[in-house]
Amino acid sequence: MAKTMISKVGQIMLYVSNQDEAVNFWTEKAGFWVVADENNDQGMRWIEIAPSRDAETTMILHNKELVAKMHPELNTGTPSLMFFTENIEELHRDLANKKVKVGEIVNLPAGRVFNFADNENNYFAVMQKN
Repeated sequence: MAKTMISKVGQIMLYVSNQDEAVNFWTEKAGFWVVADENNDQGMRWIEIAPSRDAETTMILHNKELVAKMHPELNTGTPSLMFFTENIEELHRDLANKKVKVGEIVNLPAGRVFNFADNENNYFAVMQKN
C-alpha cells in the first residue's frame, strides 16, 4: 500500500447561509468554541470553531452565498460529518433540552449513533464507539 503524505484532517469547510446564527448554534448548543473570527476587509469573513481547545481538526464557517459567487464550481453542500462522544446519552439529552432537532439513538456494530440538525437544517451524526 502506498504511503500518503497527508498526516491529518486539519480543517473542514462548512458553508452556511448565516454565519452569526451558525456560530451561535455551534457554540451555544453544540459546545464548540471560537478559535478565530477573521475578516479580510473585502467582505470575506471566516470563523474557525472547534469542539475543544486541543482539537486537531477545526471547522471553518464560510458565507455560502459569497463563496458560491466567487467560486461557482465549488460544491457548497453540507459535508457528511461524524462526531465522536464519550457519553452519547448525555449529549443527546443536552441537545434535545436546547431544542436541537435530534434523532433516536441507534445501535450499530461499531457503536451507538444519532443524528442532529443545525439551525439551517443540515444534519450531522454523533457516535459513541464500542
